[in-house]
Amino acid sequence: MTVAALYIDPRGPYPKLGDVDCWDEARDATRYDGPHPIVAHPPCGPWGPLRGQCFGALRDLGPLAVDQVRRWGGVLEHPAFSRLWDAMDLPRPSELPDEYGGWSIEVNQCAWGHVAKKPTWLYFVGVPRTAVVPRTGGVVTHTIGGGSGPGSYRGHIGGPRLKVCSGAQRRRTPPDFAAWLVGLARMAYRVQ
Repeated sequence: MTVAALYIDPRGPYPKLGDVDCWDEARDATRYDGPHPIVAHPPCGPWGPLRGQCFGALRDLGPLAVDQVRRWGGVLEHPAFSRLWDAMDLPRPSELPDEYGGWSIEVNQCAWGHVAKKPTWLYFVGVPRTAVVPRTGGVVTHTIGGGSGPGSYRGHIGGPRLKVCSGAQRRRTPPDFAAWLVGLARMAYRVQ
């Protein structure tokens, strides 16, 4: 089954995966109207700690992506503690499903090859819970923030000094993580 990947970076891993209908900014993912389940990566800036630096219509893409996942099934990915969860009344990890049958978990993208821990919340609709077996582990060589910029080091009490991620590294989706999300979205039953 085909899966649609919405709000993606055209240079990221999704265009390299088979049977994925990719919708980036140029194709305008806001126009996606089915019929396939989706993997949604709406911009996180308007919903994170630096939301005051994000302007324009980017803020509208998060709620729209939630509506699209609720309609077509699949998974939405956002940083852990994204304010999108409160704004759209999404269940936090370990909470009961919402009225759409949607539920959430937290994963760390380092388990799929990201250089930093990168805690991430995933919101699933139509995906069987028994199919979702997150990975653990991974080798962390960088930290998402802190220090004085990309390439600088941030000390950890009792642990190694880690490099600070560049902006591109922070945004990057590991190919194995993208493939895992697509595989889960393929299992989604049609919601509408």
